[in-house]
Amino acid sequence: MRTAVLAEPTEFELEDRPRPSPGPDDVLVAIRDVGICGSDVHYYEHGRIGDYVVEDPLVLGHESAGEVVAVGENVTGLEAGDRVALEPGVPCRRCAHCKRGDYHLCEDVTFMATPPHDGAFAEYVSWPADFAYELPDSVSTAEGALCEPLSVGIHACRRGDVGTGDTVLVTGAGPIGLLVMEAARAAGATDVIVTDVVAEKLSLAAERGADLTVDVTETDLESAVEEYTDGVGADVVVEASGAEPSIRSTLDAVRRGGTVVLVGLADEATVPFDVLEVIDNEIDVHGSFRYKNTYDAAVDLLADGVVDVEGIIDFESSLDAIDDAFQRAMEPAVVKGMITFES
Repeated sequence: MRTAVLAEPTEFELEDRPRPSPGPDDVLVAIRDVGICGSDVHYYEHGRIGDYVVEDPLVLGHESAGEVVAVGENVTGLEAGDRVALEPGVPCRRCAHCKRGDYHLCEDVTFMATPPHDGAFAEYVSWPADFAYELPDSVSTAEGALCEPLSVGIHACRRGDVGTGDTVLVTGAGPIGLLVMEAARAAGATDVIVTDVVAEKLSLAAERGADLTVDVTETDLESAVEEYTDGVGADVVVEASGAEPSIRSTLDAVRRGGTVVLVGLADEATVPFDVLEVIDNEIDVHGSFRYKNTYDAAVDLLADGVVDVEGIIDFESSLDAIDDAFQRAMEPAVVKGMITFES
């Protein structure tokens, strides 16, 4: 089978590898669509993310969906011809985190495209069947692939306990921020404010239904939120950019007794945060790491037409043109690129 292997930073090599065979509990999936995630781009540019270093050639890509072509002997519920979205993190199922249901916090997780585990820029992937989710006819494999970033948005909104009538501020209008907005709407939020520093992304957010967009290079965020909410502040702030000024601004924009959810990964681990303000205003601050038990919900939202994920796709490219696709994905105005395989 053909694969795209990151051999060096900014250098993919197309490589033929043996087609895998499914284990007894696995499905073999012919990959159809794979999203280019910001983490993929970071590995492509720098060869590392924090402590995760690409020391050997690595297949990137973890937002994936395709068609089942074979199943292991123990697999029930899926068969050849079914189209599935693949949840990219498979936990150990044995540790305390897994046993309490927080499998996304498992410290022995196998996560696609995170060294040393290969991802889905390959024609075939063998994957545990219980982390493969069947797609109804109304949901495309491109949409199925984007169940992954949608899951990040769903989990962040669950962490923030977003509910009916809430005003939600989303800082960052990249793919995660835009899908947080979608998930917040689905959870009942009636007003969503979105910030960014790229005009094209803010225009897209407005087209997709943001009630207010704020270019924080031109407008003071606290003042804008205060004016929009009649001085109250946002009920929930989801920080999806990872930019230090944006992280610091969350406490200025949230209401007293409100909730801040941190999703975006900052370049530096330590960001100044006013603890006294957190205490005095009784603000709940939550980290949001990946997701758990979200894929069924993501598929249902797509099947019911509640959420639009295809609308964030800027371009599709073939595996042969993956270097050009990654160069394009690094352009500031681009939200999401997809690698599409021939069926």
